[in-house]
Amino acid sequence: MKIISSPQELKEHLKSIKNSIGFQGNQSIGFVPTMGALHEGHISLIKKAKEQNETVVVSIFLNPTQFLKGEDLDKYPKKDEADKKICEISGVDVLFFPQPSDMYGADEVSILAPKVRGYVLEGESRPGHFNGVLTVVMKLFNIVNPTRAYFGKKDAQQLNLISLMVKQFFMSVEIIPVDTVREKDGLALSSRNAYLRKDERAEALKISSSLRLSSAMVSRGVLDAKEIKSAMRELLAPLEIFYVEILDREFNQLSKVEIGNTVILVEVKVGATRLLDNIWL
Repeated sequence: MKIISSPQELKEHLKSIKNSIGFQGNQSIGFVPTMGALHEGHISLIKKAKEQNETVVVSIFLNPTQFLKGEDLDKYPKKDEADKKICEISGVDVLFFPQPSDMYGADEVSILAPKVRGYVLEGESRPGHFNGVLTVVMKLFNIVNPTRAYFGKKDAQQLNLISLMVKQFFMSVEIIPVDTVREKDGLALSSRNAYLRKDERAEALKISSSLRLSSAMVSRGVLDAKEIKSAMRELLAPLEIFYVEILDREFNQLSKVEIGNTVILVEVKVGATRLLDNIWL
């Protein structure tokens, strides 16, 4: 595994790989962008990328522009050496490990999230967050020039906005959604789970329980969105709820669940930690 920190060096290295193996159209680069503190969820993305591509690139970059003032940038989990070992064991070909100075200049061009979809749900309580997400993903795509890029379904709004950016900017990368990986007790894997105390982790299980409840209601024929959201909120109490929403795959409001076109999303605060999860029906 080769570790590179310079964007230009990475571009040149990937170009040399293409030239050395004689890309013939079916050769491809799979890309997994991360912020580090890797877990089984990230490993599932890497595995999918390895299945579908000849070369796999992983980036680890704690992107400062997607954190708002007062958020957890400074205390976000950092496990650089462990992350490198995970990537090596997982068969990653190239690890891109830049610093902020490698990625940003003094007077930056930036990408703006859409005025509606970028400022609802997580974007409502974190205005400007998705500007930073889309800007750094655009930069990473331009550096790596991947055939396919892999994102977890857990961050459904992020996945939706990145897919929209790729479509609207006529980019050639294929976005591959990958199913959420969970602990045995149902808690969705997240780097921020490391913040949870034992009692808080037990409370966090209400998130996945509320989603299982919604799925059970739908399986019984209950499709009314208000009824499902009310039951979920009751189960989530007394956690601080940022949102419980039932949307279609394009993130439009639904009054009734549409099987095959619905995402049920939850974001809550457990202690001082924001956690989000969803289920795709």
